[in-house]
Amino acid sequence: MSTPCIICVAITGSLPRKENNPAVPITVEEQIESTQAAFEAGASIVHCHVRNDDQTPTSDPEKFAKLMEGVRKHCPGMIIQLSTGGRSGAGQERGGMLPLMPDMASLAVGSINFPNRIYENAPQLVEWLADEMLKYNVKPEIEAFDLSHIHQAVHLSSQGKLKPPLYVQFVMGVRNAMPVDRPTFDFYIDTLKRLAPGSQWCGAGIGPNQYLINEWSIASGGHTRTGLEDNVRLDRHTLAPSNAALVERAVALCEKYERSVATWRQAREMLDLNPA
Repeated sequence: MSTPCIICVAITGSLPRKENNPAVPITVEEQIESTQAAFEAGASIVHCHVRNDDQTPTSDPEKFAKLMEGVRKHCPGMIIQLSTGGRSGAGQERGGMLPLMPDMASLAVGSINFPNRIYENAPQLVEWLADEMLKYNVKPEIEAFDLSHIHQAVHLSSQGKLKPPLYVQFVMGVRNAMPVDRPTFDFYIDTLKRLAPGSQWCGAGIGPNQYLINEWSIASGGHTRTGLEDNVRLDRHTLAPSNAALVERAVALCEKYERSVATWRQAREMLDLNPA
């Protein structure tokens, strides 16, 4: 029997705006509604960012707390993963929401080039974020934008900074970072299996590569991420009507490759998370 596929929905992000797609949820209320629809469509993890009223990103713990409260009420059991990404704040501000004790949080373990900037993740900040996640029992999702990030995650785990089993997300398709390349994707999988047996992995494709990475991940036995943060379109000519519509595409791929979609209970068990 194949492993059930965990579908993560990245509902908002830091960059997409209403001008890009009116379906992008900005307010906390919009995000809760969009998350509920995605949850009902098959997503068991929600990856969360929060925004100011002018749509700019923020790391405001009060907004995260309000979002978590609404998701827990309307999506009981769903895994809540908060972003510690660098577009929403600087330095330790990026981890200011970790005392809220979400189930998971994103953790970039190295720097990388982005389209118009360096996504800087200094070793001292990475270690501080990892320590805060241990302190508050938050499971990191390792964001691997480069092969070296897999090696660094394994190194941090060997030092006791990251608690196994690791959960690593391969992020491909960011301009100036790792392109979408099948031999590289397969090498990522083999490298993680060799260095950290028992780890789980997820594939995330950015922009038009989202669907392709969804398919590669599902067909290869891993988990996958979708959502309006990474891609606001169904195709070149059609805006995605909702986060739920993108989740439904991933669910259809699971059916194509005869993979069941993980329930929130199965996802929690696979990721070694506490029951809701």
